[in-house]
Amino acid sequence: MSPIIKPEREKFTLPGKYLLFILTIICCILMVLTFTTDIFNKPLNYAVGYVIVPYQKGISAIGSYLSDKKDSLVNVYDLINENQELRNRIAELEDENTKLIQDKYELNSLKELYELDMEYESYEKVGARVIYKDAGNWFSTFIIDKGYKDGIAPDMNVICGNGLVGRISVVGPNWSRITSIISDNSNVSATILKSQDNIIVMGNLEMIKDGAIPFSQLKDEDNKVNVGDKIVTSSISDKYLPGILIGYVSSVTDDPNNLTKSGTLLPAVDFEHIDNVLIITQQKQFVSDEELEEGLNKLNYSDEAINEAENEEQKDD
Repeated sequence: MSPIIKPEREKFTLPGKYLLFILTIICCILMVLTFTTDIFNKPLNYAVGYVIVPYQKGISAIGSYLSDKKDSLVNVYDLINENQELRNRIAELEDENTKLIQDKYELNSLKELYELDMEYESYEKVGARVIYKDAGNWFSTFIIDKGYKDGIAPDMNVICGNGLVGRISVVGPNWSRITSIISDNSNVSATILKSQDNIIVMGNLEMIKDGAIPFSQLKDEDNKVNVGDKIVTSSISDKYLPGILIGYVSSVTDDPNNLTKSGTLLPAVDFEHIDNVLIITQQKQFVSDEELEEGLNKLNYSDEAINEAENEEQKDD
């Protein structure tokens, strides 16, 4: 049997001009409804309210957040710059303050030297600055910026603060070494100013840590020496000019021999802080053995001449 072939149905097709006409009619109707009624406003507003508004709020929140962050970053940047400027200004002020403190300290030091210069105005002096000191807290030996080119010579006395520091021990062309009275190898012939008793002041770096210097060979049978009495360089000292303040008696004890006394003194100089000193250019004058013998011979000759003159006068009478 041959297959049965069904006839094809004809497809419905709408001509294009009719379709365009129908769409035009629909558009016109929608336009009329839109302008004359609010049939589409509510659904449209409803859709906008649920879709567009939250999106807009999110965009607005993000914009506000970014704007705040930008302002914060600007403020932080300004604060960083301002902080750096303040740090620089503080550093400048600290430098100025340090210089002022140094100037004040130096002025006070120079003022003390001036007052000391006036106190010993009968002595010729040269000022000098300390440029080096040996290790340790105490100025037992140190170097100044003046030497033999400036007229400095060994054994010249050195003063600062309120009294005696020590003496020149070594001299170079533009520097000198000073050995102070607190050095272990130092001995100074001194006098208790009130009683005129002679003593020996001895350097001791261990005792100076307690702020004292020892002395010995005090003969004080009448107990005239008291704490606070002034101690000055003696006129019989071989290296130091007389009358320079060394310090003040701080303690006195009897020696085991019951003949002499020993004690300690509070130095007139702060041996922990020395910046500027005065060098007394006058030196202790000594009489050599030859000069002494010559003087004695002259004295004997004068005595003989006087005796002869007296004898002649008696003969004339």
